[in-house]
Amino acid sequence: MLGNGTYMAKNDKRVRIFSALEVANLCGVVNQTTINWIKSGFLKAFTTPGGQYRVYAEDLIAFLQERGMRLPPELDAAFHIDLDPDLVLVVDDDRDLNTILKRMLERRFPDLRIVQAFDGFEAGKLLADRRPCLVLMDVDLPGIDGRVLCRRVKADPTFGKPAVISMSGIDSEDMRTVMLGEGADDFFPKPIDFESLLVKVAELRPAAKAE
Repeated sequence: MLGNGTYMAKNDKRVRIFSALEVANLCGVVNQTTINWIKSGFLKAFTTPGGQYRVYAEDLIAFLQERGMRLPPELDAAFHIDLDPDLVLVVDDDRDLNTILKRMLERRFPDLRIVQAFDGFEAGKLLADRRPCLVLMDVDLPGIDGRVLCRRVKADPTFGKPAVISMSGIDSEDMRTVMLGEGADDFFPKPIDFESLLVKVAELRPAAKAE
């Protein structure tokens, strides 16, 4: 059973940390196994002034994902991230299309705020810092590939798991299958059917789900 845990500052942000025993309970192992993971360098941890091990939630998540281990639902809940329900991120290195999408979204949904990224690295930073509720993401991105970024966004609860609409100039069922398999909520081939895209945005917005 998950304990209360604690919070502490890391890079000027408050993040969840767990004791070795809490990690053991989350992973369904004995406490000594967690300690062995830490001592072997597999699980990143630090020690308190009293000599107790502590593990940042993001490091525990990375440890589990690197080894293909199941992410416990309790950890997902403990690391819940509130998304900005009025913020949408558009990610595409085609600056003209990126701007067209931004303007269309602003016209159709005047209550939304739209931020833009033109490569995968910039998108990752905005996702971490701004917590948009929805991401329109091109697949073929410089920096970090859209497939990889989509997978990370959906698998890592530190991003808050926003809805993702993927887009690609490769119009094929294979690409659709790949992106849906990476966790995308929908896929649109280019040239984009803008009206259908706007309808999907309305469906995926948190406010629409609550109505």
